[in-house]
Amino acid sequence: MPNQLFHSYQLTEIERQRMDLDGHLAYPGLLTQEAQGDLTEALVHIHSLDKVEGHEPNRFAAEYNPYLESLINHPQMLELVHQVLGDNIRYDHCVTLNRPGGNGGIYWHSHSYSEGDPRLGFIRIFFYVNGFEVDDGGLKVVPGSHLFRDVSIHAASDSEFENGWMQNKQHPITGQPLVIETLSVPAGTVILMWTHAAHGVTARQADSDTRWTVVYAYRNPGKTSRARWISQAYEDQKRSDPNSGLKDLISLY
Repeated sequence: MPNQLFHSYQLTEIERQRMDLDGHLAYPGLLTQEAQGDLTEALVHIHSLDKVEGHEPNRFAAEYNPYLESLINHPQMLELVHQVLGDNIRYDHCVTLNRPGGNGGIYWHSHSYSEGDPRLGFIRIFFYVNGFEVDDGGLKVVPGSHLFRDVSIHAASDSEFENGWMQNKQHPITGQPLVIETLSVPAGTVILMWTHAAHGVTARQADSDTRWTVVYAYRNPGKTSRARWISQAYEDQKRSDPNSGLKDLISLY
């Protein structure tokens, strides 16, 4: 029996509707204390690795750490994914997003998947092991931006984003003007996000410790995924092993 990953929770219909309206959903402190410890150890390990055979281990993290790999098909992980995406799912990638003190954060952007067919979903599940503050490696979002399914979103600053892509745009459902929200979350927080949601990250303060973070991505199969970081050797191994728990999750289609 796998160790418990999450504390008890319930993804209610109201929460699901909120995710579809905003583009993201946060569960503060959802990770158990044991999972936080195991994740920190695993992320420290990935952070210590150099490039291997042309790969960046942070982009193929589950292939380089058995604990991170074990979470791909952890029963609680799959239950959460199925609640959002339904029965037919595929694992897409596992990427570490560790940000040491002084890290500059990241510009505004969104991600692609099946722009022409909104029936195919793609979610990222962020594990913020030690949390973050608004102005210290904080996640920034724009509720409703995912509904535009626009993969061209790119801005170097909040002002550039507000005076560019966001200007005069309204939430497609509520009709309210789009606004930037900067989040702050405690240790052990899990955030679900639709792939087309606009997001960025504030700089990490110079005297802060490392923000330990990993993201797992899953999708409904049917289209090619540009974000799918799975080495061919790893895929072949898991698909050919009849005892692999990833056999039915790892293919593209």
